[in-house]
Order: sequence, then C-alpha cells, then structure tokens
Amino acid sequence: MARAHDESSKNDPLQNLMEPIDTALAEWVLDAAKSQGATAAEVLMMSAESLAAGVRLGEVEKLKSSRERRLGIRVFRGQSSATAATAEIDRGALNDFVANTVKMAGLASPDPWSGLPDPAMHLHDLPELALADTDTGIISAERALEFARSGEKAALGADPRIKNSEGAEFESGRYRILFANSNGFNGEYEGSEFGLTVAPIAQDGDAMQQGFWYTANRRFSRLEDFEGVGKTAARRALRRLGARKVRTTRVPVVFDPDMAASLVRSIAGAASGPALYRGASFLINRIGAQVASPGVSIIDDGRILSGLGSKPFDGEGLATGRRHLIEKGTLRNYLLDCYSARKLKMQPTGNASRSVGQAPSVSSTNLYLEAGPYTPEQIIGSVKQGLYLTEMIGFGVNLVTGDYSRGAGGMWIEDGQLAYPVQEITIAGNLSEMFAGIEMIGNDFHWRSSVVSPTLKISEMTIAGV
Repeated sequence: MARAHDESSKNDPLQNLMEPIDTALAEWVLDAAKSQGATAAEVLMMSAESLAAGVRLGEVEKLKSSRERRLGIRVFRGQSSATAATAEIDRGALNDFVANTVKMAGLASPDPWSGLPDPAMHLHDLPELALADTDTGIISAERALEFARSGEKAALGADPRIKNSEGAEFESGRYRILFANSNGFNGEYEGSEFGLTVAPIAQDGDAMQQGFWYTANRRFSRLEDFEGVGKTAARRALRRLGARKVRTTRVPVVFDPDMAASLVRSIAGAASGPALYRGASFLINRIGAQVASPGVSIIDDGRILSGLGSKPFDGEGLATGRRHLIEKGTLRNYLLDCYSARKLKMQPTGNASRSVGQAPSVSSTNLYLEAGPYTPEQIIGSVKQGLYLTEMIGFGVNLVTGDYSRGAGGMWIEDGQLAYPVQEITIAGNLSEMFAGIEMIGNDFHWRSSVVSPTLKISEMTIAGV
C-alpha cells in the first residue's frame, strides 16, 4: 500500500485550515462601487495554495508551489457592466481599482439581459458539503515526490515491455471562495483537491504506446492506491501494443467510462444556456421530448458530499441542487445562469460558473449518467463484432446538428471477447441517434472527476478505417 497519511500537516494548524477571507473588505468594495456611481455590484474573492511535483524515470522534472489571493468585481451602471480583477488587496489600491471599473461600465453598451439575480432567489442557509480535507493540508514537496515516484515505479516494474515514461505527477491544492453582491448575498466556502497521474510508455520492437491513469479526490485518504494507479496505467499502455487498422464498417460501439463521460459532456454542452440562445444547439425547444433511450438518465448534482464539482452556491449566489438533465430518455432541464435564463424566458438552474474577474458563464457541477445493471464483461460479451472504445482524438462535435466524428482507438471485439487493439480509425454518428441507440449501461460507476459515466453500449456507429 503506497498511500499513507501525510503526517507533516498535523503539526501545523495553518496547514489544515486556510485563513478566512476578509468579509468586511468585500462589503467595503461593494459600498465603494455604489459611492462611485454603480447601481449594482458583486465581488468575488479567492485565496488559493497548491503544490505540484512531477518525476520522469525517477528524477525530478517539475516542482511548483503557488499561493495567491485575488479579488474580482462586476459593476453595473443601469444595464451596462464591466468586470475587472486585481491581486492588490488593500483598500488604498482598491479605491482606484473600483473607481476605474465603474468608469468602464459607463462606457459599455447596455444589455437588457444583464444584471444581478432577483434578491428573493438568493441562498441564505449554506449547506455543509465536506469540500475541504481538514485532516490533510498541502502535501509537502518531499512527500509529493515520493508519491509520484511510487506510482511511476509501479508502472515501470509491471512488465519488461514498459521501457519508458512520460512521467508521474502528484498535486494537492486548497482554496477559499467568498462571493457577495449589493443585493445582500454573502457566502463563503473552502475546498481541497488531491490527485496523482501516471503515464508510462510500452515498447515492443519499434512499436511504442503510451498509457495513462489517474486518481483524484477531495480527501487525501480516499485516493486510490498509488502503486495500483501505476499498474493500471501500465496495463492500459500494454494493451495498445500491436494495434491494427480495420475496414470501414458499421458495428456496435462500447464506450469505456472515460469515453462515455465525454458523451455526457457533449449533451450537456448542447443543453447549456449560451448554446441555446445563440441557436447553436440541436436541443432547442426540446424540453419534454424523448432525446435518448428510456434507460438513460443524466443528472447534475451540485450537492454531492465531497464531490469534485460540488459547491454550496453558484457563481451568482444561487443555490446549487440536484436535477435531471435527462430522465428516462426525456429531456427535463437545461443548464442556465441568470443571463441565459432571461434570454430564454426561463428560470436559472444554479449553474453559473465564474473565475475571478470574469462574468458568469454556464457549467455543470457533478454531472453523471446513472449506472445500469450490467457488468462491463456482460456488455462486451453481448457484442459479436464491434469496438471497445478507449481513446478519442480531436473535437469533431457539431452541437448545431449533433453530428459527431472523432479520431479513435481501442480494442476490437470478436465473439464477445477483446481480440486485438485498433487505432487510426474514426467513429461517426449523430448525438441524437447515438443517445437513442444506447442499449446497455454498466454498473462500473466511479467518481474520478466532476463528469462521470459507467460503460455504455451504442447499438451501431460507423467506423471509418482502411
């Protein structure tokens, strides 16, 4: 077992809990904006610390530590607005910063859809979502290098054909967010993240293939075993050796969990407010329509305890929550911030996302395809001849039409068994037809990122080869 509790954080209480952000300063900034002529304003303050340590063939290749505090504001003068950010967080510097931003807002063109949320929509009682690891702070550089070496060493020792490495990297980070606006909302929360990635290279003769695997969690103690991550990365590299091409055909395609998650991202992109009001989505005016097979349910849930995409409120101070994007094949909701909701004459869904100094945009929180009853082996076993998809290249997705075409690689399935690796192929279809054609959904559901899916099988897609 290569993972161990990081004792270095126990002796320093400041390692375990970040200093609170100055709430009084946020209120002062809002008051300063009003005094300078703003009709409304909001402030986002962020404090963050991180460390990343990378090795390649055991030698240190990357060691990066950062600590930052930033403040961003968005101010309105009527329906005109401007955003700005600064790292100079003292009242002397902020006074001119606020004044200049208010002046910028006066130069902007009015936008009838912009503005703060209705005060009645704001969240008042913040839920506790266990986003911060209070037992483990930032991992020390020495320990982070040890963890990275452990994962890479396990990969290199897994098989004689693992002859090289693109390296391994361990990261840890923590942050505190404060958001307040002139409507009276004021909220704050803290979070942490830890992760290890390993990328070995397998070689057989002149053929070389890279593998990749990772673990990520908000809790250090819940990371997967580091040696196990390295061995999995090695297996994924080895299974790509001896790859062949296949002839152009139409066959069933089994998406592994990571590739299935990319499909979930695509459908969420088509269901997001900006794509809809720009007329750039095949899901326009489809609420209540059947857009996938009856077994498909896709959920966005910002309240999952310790979820990598969880947060108590969104980028506009509205409550996050659990809602179906697709329920049993039927489109139930879009993902909306206040701006897109106004343009579409709908209600916001708590999916506003933003960085310091940027206006809100739309993003999912914890987005997932609900697990089904089948094991991956049962799904693969149901295919007489087809593709087990493990890799996609490029971004060939047209959200206006739903047309889907991407470079791909994976394992060819013969008589229900993984027969040999394939690459230099293209998979093609249409998202509407692909989601309607989902025949089987796996039970292999694991949270490794904020967008996840189990294995799934699509009845038929075009495979373009030789």
